[in-house]
Amino acid sequence: MASGNDNDNCNGNSNRLEAVLARLDASRDEALERLFAFLEIPSISTDPAHAGDCDRAAEWCASELKACGFEASVRPTEGRAMVVGHSRAPAGAADGPHLLFYGHYDVQPPDPLELWESPPFEPRIAEDPANGPVVIARGASDDKGQLMTFLEACRAWMSVAGRLPVRVSVLLEGEEESGSPSLGPFLDAHKEELRADLALVCDTGQFDKETPAITTRLRGLAACELTLRGPSRDLHSGMYGGPALNPIHVLAKVIASLHDDAGRVAIPGFYDEVAGVSAEELEAWRAIGFDESAFLSAIGLSASAGEAGHSILEQLWTRPTCELNGIAGGYQGPGVKTVIPSEARAKITFRLVARQDPHKVLDAFEAHVRRQLPADAEVRFERQGASPAIAFDTRSEPIAKAAEALADEWGRGPVMMGCGASIPIVEAFKSVLGMDSLLMGFALDDDRIHSPNEKYNLISFEKGARSWARALAKFAEARA
Repeated sequence: MASGNDNDNCNGNSNRLEAVLARLDASRDEALERLFAFLEIPSISTDPAHAGDCDRAAEWCASELKACGFEASVRPTEGRAMVVGHSRAPAGAADGPHLLFYGHYDVQPPDPLELWESPPFEPRIAEDPANGPVVIARGASDDKGQLMTFLEACRAWMSVAGRLPVRVSVLLEGEEESGSPSLGPFLDAHKEELRADLALVCDTGQFDKETPAITTRLRGLAACELTLRGPSRDLHSGMYGGPALNPIHVLAKVIASLHDDAGRVAIPGFYDEVAGVSAEELEAWRAIGFDESAFLSAIGLSASAGEAGHSILEQLWTRPTCELNGIAGGYQGPGVKTVIPSEARAKITFRLVARQDPHKVLDAFEAHVRRQLPADAEVRFERQGASPAIAFDTRSEPIAKAAEALADEWGRGPVMMGCGASIPIVEAFKSVLGMDSLLMGFALDDDRIHSPNEKYNLISFEKGARSWARALAKFAEARA
């Protein structure tokens, strides 16, 4: 914590904060215009036809960073460009924390286009019955709206104070939605430039539309595609049905063997490293008042299909899973084709929790599959990614400061929540740059990210920027 003259700096930041918040309120229309300009760029990283749009989005981001007082540049990679920006260190805070904010400017493809109620790259304000005014566009929530909450907070600080209250660097990538192939090499090549005391990641969410959150744990991910082969060619099912091995039958047996009747993963050793949850954590989660029925009914379901004996929050935040993501094999066209296929394929992913080794899990999975195979069946595995789970100490100073900022803005403290998904960049920040991350975002489960009619609550955009403005002031009270 600060002391002596540093307290004067903290008091000054506190006094300036009210002016910064007033500046954000007064510039809402301009901020929305900037967000719309960003959303109009169809920066789809998975589609080579939009490479030029990704370049345009990168240049737009660099320009906006410069307008916010950063020294910024577009850095070419083998894929889509990175955008890097650095602010000046505030006077008298040389020993204060250095923060690295991460976001991404690329978006998912908008398909299927026919399900959009308006063109995906023509942003508009709509009235949502459950949320009030919302921004509708591809990327509104993931991640352009989120990214802009931080930039608008920085812009307001620069406008009022001429400098940010802490030293900030920014890293924006353009391949998050396509697996981030260039990110690892870029981090390796620029370790010294990008290393900071804490990474800020805004690609996460609130607990609900009125309650902020800090995500303190992320599940890991292990992915694999398996191909089962039988006969040397596709066969006529009348001439060979019966004696010929059918790879789809084998695949169905393998899939059925992955779970028991209680929803537990049936791979031997799968739970060996899985730790339980403390009674204190369980009690805190029960106190949240999470509505399981509403969670399921929002997606057209009525009963949990997960691991028996665990609440939905436990299943999402602290229990590992095995999910079947796709199956292919045999004839897929209209009508009937009486064929026994020569091969069948499945895509499988595992969501992992702390202490589970993704590579060990995939080894166990492959051994389990091989034990299910009958004579003449061959299997090929293609591993497609592995990252461990991440958990952070909820008692750390950065989380405490962020929690204070969120409580000040939202009128209630944040939920310290888990996330069932994975954010590989967070593990990379830890393993490559040696720094922890603060996961503070303002998205909601009903934002329809990756789906048609993606939206971002206008109040999330506005209060998100105000929350970051407050957080920057709080971080200035800390010492690296």
